Amino acid sequence: MIDVAIIGGGPAGLSAGLYATRGGLKNVVLFEKGMPGGQITGSSEIENYPGVKEVVSGMDFMEPWQEQCFRFGLKHKMSEVKKITKDNGIFGIHLADGSVEQAKAVIFAAGGSPKRANLKGENEYWGKGISTCATCDGFFYKDQEVVVLGGGDTALEEAIYLSRICSKVHLIHRRNEFRAAPSTITHAKNNEKIHFITPAVIEEILGDSSGVSGVRIRHTDSNETEVISVYGLFIFVGYDVNTATLKQDDGSMLCECDEWGSVKVDLSMKTSVEGLFAAGDVRTQASKQVVCAAGDGATAALSAIAYLEHK
Repeated sequence: MIDVAIIGGGPAGLSAGLYATRGGLKNVVLFEKGMPGGQITGSSEIENYPGVKEVVSGMDFMEPWQEQCFRFGLKHKMSEVKKITKDNGIFGIHLADGSVEQAKAVIFAAGGSPKRANLKGENEYWGKGISTCATCDGFFYKDQEVVVLGGGDTALEEAIYLSRICSKVHLIHRRNEFRAAPSTITHAKNNEKIHFITPAVIEEILGDSSGVSGVRIRHTDSNETEVISVYGLFIFVGYDVNTATLKQDDGSMLCECDEWGSVKVDLSMKTSVEGLFAAGDVRTQASKQVVCAAGDGATAALSAIAYLEHK
């Protein structure tokens, strides 16, 4: 039987595997249907991870993680997990091939992904001027103009953050009303660097071999179009957490989740189900930063070790 089953091979899952195996657990299995690394492997540049002074791609950044995290005996099972259940104190890891693995504890680190806006040019320039993280990529546009797409709390909060770095932030939203908290809307509208463009939609992302060079927008009230010349476009139209595997046959979730579907945890990464821990972007109020996901994974592993020692 598996001591700890880790679901997801991103920074949180790999860090959990490192700490669990180095902490003395002998049978720790990482379930990841592809090569470990997570969505950060799709990032073109990383320069804000402590201790890594070079600017590297996400793929190059994650490569040494695998070697280090598997050094102490972490096993990788390249299988897709379809469902996680718990019966008589034992977790069932239901795999796509129909088999079921049993585990004493589970660290759920399946992550999530920002929603795409399905814009013309989005796939072509994704990661080449298109970003979903102002904290990660805002610095690349210091003293430049950028565009933010979205009308929720995240879009407005990230626009405010970018206004501290960029010379001007064009905030585009399809409606005049915003879904953000009233205080956030007031804060953004009182910010002289944020230029509200509503109601409007982006019709096309423009660019060349160097990346994004601008966006063509259409004002939906007048049907007029214009081009805004920018090198950076930040898209905040929602975020999907990968919690489908926690859904049970009766439609309920294995553990308690918040209104957005993220897993509720305490400071020890414990969920509402004993022996089930969650780490990284899948947990509630995650900051969606690699360094934070790694910390979550380490914390979850230490909590899992303590749980097994007391069980």
